[in-house]
Amino acid sequence: MRPLFLAAGWYESLVEKLPAGKLFSWRAVFDAIPSILERLPLTIGLTLAGAVAGLILALLFAVIKINRVKVIYPIQAFFVSFLRGTPILVQLMLSYYGIPLLLKAINQRTGLDMNINAIPASVFAITAFAFNEAAYASETIRAAIQSVNSGEVEAAKSLGMTNKQIYSRVIIPNAAVVATPTLINSLIGLTKGTSLAFSAGIVEIYAQAQILGGGDYRYFERFISVSLIYWGVSFLIENLGLFIEKCMAIKPPESVQESLEVGGR
Repeated sequence: MRPLFLAAGWYESLVEKLPAGKLFSWRAVFDAIPSILERLPLTIGLTLAGAVAGLILALLFAVIKINRVKVIYPIQAFFVSFLRGTPILVQLMLSYYGIPLLLKAINQRTGLDMNINAIPASVFAITAFAFNEAAYASETIRAAIQSVNSGEVEAAKSLGMTNKQIYSRVIIPNAAVVATPTLINSLIGLTKGTSLAFSAGIVEIYAQAQILGGGDYRYFERFISVSLIYWGVSFLIENLGLFIEKCMAIKPPESVQESLEVGGR
């Protein structure tokens, strides 16, 4: 699928006017961008799927650690320590080769006939990204949860709220305000981390740049192209995060705000 901005053909005309030197070619830099952008939806899909799954796991990990759940807590602590202490590329390879082995073992023991070859490689990549994201985000969420004013929690208990209601109505909304800036930074890191998915045979934007570079040996120019795209996506995520922070900001009551304005004069 060609990017929409190429529909009128103006971009191609502009690229043709750029210098194409033998040592370095600006034309090669911008000529590769449309082809790389065709793989951008896959990169964004990997990022969003890994982020959502990772956020759910991170919240679960954080709750387990805070409450020191018997039996489960040591397992959680082991996984978090392992995930934080090993490179994400290694985790991706463990997922890529380990999940099929696990499914084969399940087939042998249970008599099932799951078609392992039909599983897309993106599933293995998302699994690795989600667990890696959860290992780091869980500490952010734990710290944010524990920063919630204990008085608000006690007030919720006095109103007869259940633990589920306290978490959904008091703790999580307040913790989200504290955790959002760090989680946005993690999302930017995850977006860049999807470049490792090519190791699992997934052709996302980095792999596409590498393929284009192999066609004419203009690797440097192609990697500049993909760098500009990563930069642009990160810039958009950063500004989206600032918008979310602004929307989530807790404003003081009007009377308090007026007194602060008066006092500051």
